[in-house]
Parts: sequence; structure tokens; C-alpha cells
Amino acid sequence: MLSLRRPAAWLYLRAVDPSSGPWLVVGFALAHAVLWTLILINLKAAQDVHMDVAEAFAWGQKLQWGYGKHPPLSGWVAGVWFKLFPVRDWSTYALAMATVSCGMVISWFTALHVVDRRRAFFVVVMLALYPIFNFKGFKYNADLLQLVTLPLLVLAYLHAFARRDVRSGIWLGLAGALALLTKYWVVTMIGAIGLAALIHPERLRFLSSPAPWVAIATLVVALIPHLVWLKQADFAPFAYAGDVYAHVTRETVVHLVIGYFLHNLALLAAPLAFALLALSLGRRWWSPAAVVARTWARGPNPGVDLAQALNVWIVQFIVAVGPPLGALFFVVYLKTDWGISLFFLTPLAFAAIPVLRIRRLALFNISLIWLAITLAVLAASPWIAMQEMIANSGGPWTYVARSELARELTQAWHSRFGTRWAVAVGNMDVSNPFTFYSPDHPAPLLPGDDWSAGLTSLEEARRLGFIGVCDTATDWNLPACEDWMARNAANAERLLMTTRRFYRGHPGPSRVWKIYIVPPAK
Repeated sequence: MLSLRRPAAWLYLRAVDPSSGPWLVVGFALAHAVLWTLILINLKAAQDVHMDVAEAFAWGQKLQWGYGKHPPLSGWVAGVWFKLFPVRDWSTYALAMATVSCGMVISWFTALHVVDRRRAFFVVVMLALYPIFNFKGFKYNADLLQLVTLPLLVLAYLHAFARRDVRSGIWLGLAGALALLTKYWVVTMIGAIGLAALIHPERLRFLSSPAPWVAIATLVVALIPHLVWLKQADFAPFAYAGDVYAHVTRETVVHLVIGYFLHNLALLAAPLAFALLALSLGRRWWSPAAVVARTWARGPNPGVDLAQALNVWIVQFIVAVGPPLGALFFVVYLKTDWGISLFFLTPLAFAAIPVLRIRRLALFNISLIWLAITLAVLAASPWIAMQEMIANSGGPWTYVARSELARELTQAWHSRFGTRWAVAVGNMDVSNPFTFYSPDHPAPLLPGDDWSAGLTSLEEARRLGFIGVCDTATDWNLPACEDWMARNAANAERLLMTTRRFYRGHPGPSRVWKIYIVPPAK
């Protein structure tokens, strides 16, 4: 270990220095974003971008105060991003990694309200080892954007809890509004923060100050434009949620809750296990007694603000158990991935344990673990991509060549009409990828959905003309799609098209599509 003392000391000194610490964190986050973007480019080379990513891109083409499924922030961010970067697959992975890396930096500022700089940097690297911040964070959507707005919300709460003045209340309200503009699911975190404020032993000091009440007023005022849109859109996001998630049985909910717990515990196991490994490595690492004595010790710990640590523990506990208990009580759908973003506080909750001792070498150890894992995955990523395609090439979704179809349909429209293809009609896993991959970026229209994103309309589609697509492999959706086309595309030119992608000589699934080309109105 002697040979590692110098780089370990250098890293520690930079991490705890108030002037160099922010640059170290930003540099680490940037390195994480670049390396994992390269990894994802390799891992996803045989696939089109995820439907959620294409959907966010489509929303970003027309800035609104809301869309059919979600509030507007994820669409706004995508719209700005693709004004700066080309509409390519790699840009989506760069956006995803930029999102999580931004969340890491904000989480560092959040941690500084609870622990010292040594522990705060340790928290950042733990987050980088949490799967949603690396390979599971490949798809940019509203869920992923919560890894920015939720840490910002907790940061604002801890700041307001400490300052208790009007300005901190305004910032807390604005952070809450920003989080709600990401996804309504964040009401779980807002509720947890409210309960933490009521439970905390210092609650009277906080609740008797102007901060919480100014925050509530600010949040309401900031949300007025979205609330107006929500009323004008006939509460479309809630109609969507009711259509998709409301109809479940108690037995199904029980299985979902069990899966929710097990899945999230499995994901948390990685950063926690690597953190314990980093804490264990050092002198006499082979001696359990020495490791325990070095890592755990009683007595005062100036590196932890106990009052703020208690806030973090309460909030993390509530968001961990609240959603599954609520799902069981109200018999509502609980998607496993919804909970992943809620556990970003776990590394901080771990690092804030007062009896835990994080020695200087631990910062170097966990950084080295992160680097070794990242470089190993980068080297293996092309091989992993090939093996995944070989194993799943017959799957119904992942390797279907929607991008190829989008380009062929664009050429077909141009050859017939010589104008821009303006509207694509089809299920969301079809029309949204067309919006992304076609050079014309046609607005998506979902047939028969009451919760339209508001990007176009049936009237506009009839006026401008459209291409409708029905996927023949989706038995559950094909009859409804064909029925809609029969009613709204009676004058269409009808075609059958087949697509298939190949990756390094390995074929993906062949897919037959029913195409309806409706000319523009004369």
C-alpha cells in the first residue's frame, strides 16, 4: 500500500480543500459522463433508442406547459439539448449521462449540509456506483430527470431547515415546483419532506419560521401556468395514469410490492458493498477485527451534523416504505423503476452514520474501484452488446429496426408529394421513434388515445396528410390500430413493409408493418 500513499493523499487533499473540492467533484462527474456515454454507445449499438427517449425528443419539438403523460420539464430539457447537439443515438446517451452527472454534483452540495467534505466526496463516488447512475441510466426520461430535481429539492429543504428565512423558503418552493414539473411521482418526496419537518425534534424552530409557509406559497404560485394547462387539457396525465395503471388486483399489487423491494435492494447492494470494500482495504485488511476497529468507532463525530443527518434518515425511510404501503392500502399499480430515483439519499444516509469512520485511504479505494469497473465495462462493452443480441435477437421489442422504417417512409413521402412528412400516426412505440429518426421529425399522433400529447391533432393530420403504421406483431394492439385506420385513412395508399437489422453479421427480428399513406388535403 506504500506506493499508493501519494495519489491517495493527493485525492484526499483535493477533496477536503474548499477551493479544489468543487472542481474535483465536477471533474469526476464529467469523467463519469464521458466514459459511460462511450460505454452506452457500445452497449446499445444494435438497438434503436428507447421509446421514452424518442418521446422526450418529440415533446421537445413543441414547448408546452404539459404533455399527455407527464408535466413538461423532461420535454423542455430534451428540446434545449437537441438544439445544441445533433439528433443521433449517441446524443441521447450523452444526455442521460449528463443528467445523472449533474445529479451527482447537486448531491455533493446536498451532502455538505450533512457531512464533512471527506464524506461528501465518498457519497458522490458511491452514487456513481449505483446502477441508475451508470448502465441503468441509459434512457433519458422523466424518471431519470428526477435524479436532478429530487437532490435539488432535498438540498433546498436542508438549506431552509438550517436558515429558516424567507429567501430559503422561496428556494424551497421553487425547487418543489421544479420537481413537480418533472413528474407527479415526486409528491412522494415532497410528502416525505413534510413529514420529516413534522417529526424532527427541532420541528418547532422550523415550523415557527417563515420558511415552510413561504415555500408552500411559492410552490403554488410557480405551478399556476401548469395548473391552467392541466385544466385546459382535461387533466390528461391523470386520464393516462387511470387508463394504464389503475386496474390491478390486490394479488397483482402484492407481487409488484415484493418485486419493488427486492429490485431496489438488489440495486442498492452494489454501492453499499463497494463502499464497505473501500472502507475495509488498508493495513491488515485480512483481519476482521482490525477492519471493524478501523471502520467503526464510538464517540463524537465532528464530520456529521446529527440534526441534518436525522432529516436525511427520516426522508429516506419514508420514501422507502411509503409508496409500497400506499400501493397495498389503495390497491394501485407500483412500477419497480419508479422507486429507483427515491433511493439516491441512501449513500448519504450511510455516510452520515456517526460511528462510521471514513479514513483518508477510503476515498482513493472507492475511486479506484469505480475506475476499474468503468474501464472493464468499457473494454467489454462491444462483446456484451453482441452476446445480448445473440441471446435476445428474437425478442419482440429491443432489436426491431424502427429507425430503418422511419428513413424508408420519409423517402416514400418525399417521392410522392415532395413536401415534409408532418404527422406520423401509430402506437407510441412506433410513432415516437419515427419522430426521432426521420429527418423530417413528424409530430406523433396516437390513434384513439384520450391523453394526447398536444403535439398535433387529427384535424391537422387530415390537412397535412400523414403516414399511419400498424405493427402486425402486436396482437393486442393491431385490431384497434386497423379499426382507427379504416375510419380515418379510407383514402390511404396501403403498403406492407418489412424491416430487419443486422449487427456484426447477426440478424435481429424481422418485422412486417402495415403502412397507410394519406395524402395532404387539396
